[in-house]
Amino acid sequence: MTILLTVLGIVLFGVGLLFSIAWHELGHLSTAKMFGIRVPQYMVGFGPTLFSRHKGETEYGIKAIPMGGYIRMIGMFPPGADGRIEARSTSPWRGMIEDARSAAYEELQPGDETRLFYTRKPWKRVIVMFAGPFMNLVLAVAIFLGVLMSFGTPVQTTEVAGVQQCVIEQSEKRDTCAPGDPESPAALAGLKEGDRITAFAGKPVDDWNTLSQRIRETIGPATITVERDGAEQTLSATLIENKVVRKDSDGEVVEGFETAGYLGFAAKTEILPQSFGASVERMGDMIENGVESVIALPTKVPDLWDAAFGDGERKDDSPVGVVGAARISGEVLNLDMPTQNIVATFLMLLAGFNLSLFLFNMLPLLPLDGGHIAGALWESVRRGFAKLFRRPDPGPFDVAKLMPVAYVVAGIFICFTLLVLVADIVNPVKIS
Repeated sequence: MTILLTVLGIVLFGVGLLFSIAWHELGHLSTAKMFGIRVPQYMVGFGPTLFSRHKGETEYGIKAIPMGGYIRMIGMFPPGADGRIEARSTSPWRGMIEDARSAAYEELQPGDETRLFYTRKPWKRVIVMFAGPFMNLVLAVAIFLGVLMSFGTPVQTTEVAGVQQCVIEQSEKRDTCAPGDPESPAALAGLKEGDRITAFAGKPVDDWNTLSQRIRETIGPATITVERDGAEQTLSATLIENKVVRKDSDGEVVEGFETAGYLGFAAKTEILPQSFGASVERMGDMIENGVESVIALPTKVPDLWDAAFGDGERKDDSPVGVVGAARISGEVLNLDMPTQNIVATFLMLLAGFNLSLFLFNMLPLLPLDGGHIAGALWESVRRGFAKLFRRPDPGPFDVAKLMPVAYVVAGIFICFTLLVLVADIVNPVKIS
């Protein structure tokens, strides 16, 4: 049964991946057609074609390797300075530029002169290139909001899930008491599992972050008001200093430890539906964390290398690729929890994948969509300055000249992808 569920999880993720790619390319396709650009091909995947069908002037199809997709637009790059589409050069760098330019015109037909991508105004080209990643963002937002507002998200409450019987520094990797460990303030105060804390030091509390912060700020005597068996009781505790996990200004646990006030209990976690405002705020935090993760990708390479080829530990925030995400999907379906929890977890995984697609594709580097957007914006700036200072129109910006850089960037991405792939196979990220 475990193997069956694992395979099912991988298959479901594959279907979600193909849909996300097709959805992305649909954004490019619809806006390109809206602006009159001819699109000969719309393909999901790479490699040999498994299925294709012509409808109108476009061939729609699925290819064997589900690692991406593309649409082919006529005239992605302008002609060379001599007005020619094709030229030959012995320089390898120049050859890359000419090959890219030639490929953009290889399906040119009579009448296409007015339907070339590069002839469209910069703002239209920006829309066409942005539409793909934007579709992934729309899908991610729709899934995030749907799950957060209907199913909910795990939230720590002020209810006591368990009481630590002794004082243990949270930096120590143990959870059992040893001889000589002092009794915890919570145990001495008589705090019990199932108590719901309603006030701390005489001030009402109704959420975990507020309670946690007040406990951290308190060293010495404090009163704790709890609701127990339908009745309210007040307990007295003497909080002590202890080394505890570090938290940021939003109450989220971050790497490292700090000395703060310590009571000694675990808060119960409940899955609670979120309001629209709370869902949007939480989604904003996810996007912010996603941006930080993309920026931090280069710093992850040493840990990935150690995890893939050494004996290094695979960290929880380590980047994962398609293989790693598929394995996690298989794990999700094997988790020992209600079906609705499994569905929600899987949907959040798919939403996170789409958010990553959006952020990654917005990097201003060729061959990514963000590179073409940057080229169109630069062209708009050049033409704007020329018009302002009454200079001749500099014409379209030749993005093809950046193709050597694009090949270098693509090479780096391929190497990084292969490194992540090896790490996902030999030392995968696990959630169970």
